[in-house]
Amino acid sequence: MPLVILLILTILISGFIFGQPYYQRWQRQRIRARPFPEPWRQILKKRLPYYRALPTDLQLQLKKHIQVFIAEKDFIGCAGLIVTDEMRVTIAAQACLLLLNRPNHYFPQLRSILIYPAAFIVANAQQDAAGLVSEQRRILSGESWQQGRVILSWQDTLAGAANPKDGHNVVIHEFAHQLDQEHGNAQGAPLLQRSSDYQQWSQVMQQAFDQLRWQLQQGQPVLIDPYAATNPAEFFAVLSEVFFEQSDELAKQHPALYQQLSYFYRLDPLSWH
Repeated sequence: MPLVILLILTILISGFIFGQPYYQRWQRQRIRARPFPEPWRQILKKRLPYYRALPTDLQLQLKKHIQVFIAEKDFIGCAGLIVTDEMRVTIAAQACLLLLNRPNHYFPQLRSILIYPAAFIVANAQQDAAGLVSEQRRILSGESWQQGRVILSWQDTLAGAANPKDGHNVVIHEFAHQLDQEHGNAQGAPLLQRSSDYQQWSQVMQQAFDQLRWQLQQGQPVLIDPYAATNPAEFFAVLSEVFFEQSDELAKQHPALYQQLSYFYRLDPLSWH
């Protein structure tokens, strides 16, 4: 008898594990089939100027992604902030811009988005060469955790959405990190379409990264924010901001970079103008 019970439990557990992806796909299809709420449509028009620049097919795709994203992720207000649909839709729309025309995994590691009213303080313990531990406090507008969380400043989220041409967007930045973290620590090398793509990606990115650092050392003006020179992970995240918001200048000044990002994101923002 115990053997029969064990066999039944094994079958049930196996069915749950192997059936989960099919259930998730079915559930997402149901969500995408629902009409897009009219109040959400008004939020897109009010808060996201770039939405109007998208081709009609991408607008429709984006709305369906927003519905799934909001249904699956937890939005948590911090420091007394009460989360509203305006916050959910504004954040989801910018995050899902990175998913257009790509496999719809919806940032599988991500479980929750924490929202602060404005920039927030993060304290980190740092140990020097002598073993002395000190606390460093940083003021941030956003942060991406590999452990399933993104933290955002609502004030900076609004500012990034309001000006889609300045090359600064905290939501795009942090969710680019999420793409980079899908297979481990962020290293500036997200999951590409084919394993053979990594060699060219690495060559183009490393060359541009070295060039940016050299230009900054020489005091030359640069299109890409100097923060991108921190490390390859930040380079990719900042480049993603520039790709979506200053595509014309990126294509003009760094055509190889633009080509790599266009291939990765499967989008050509130049054609939206």
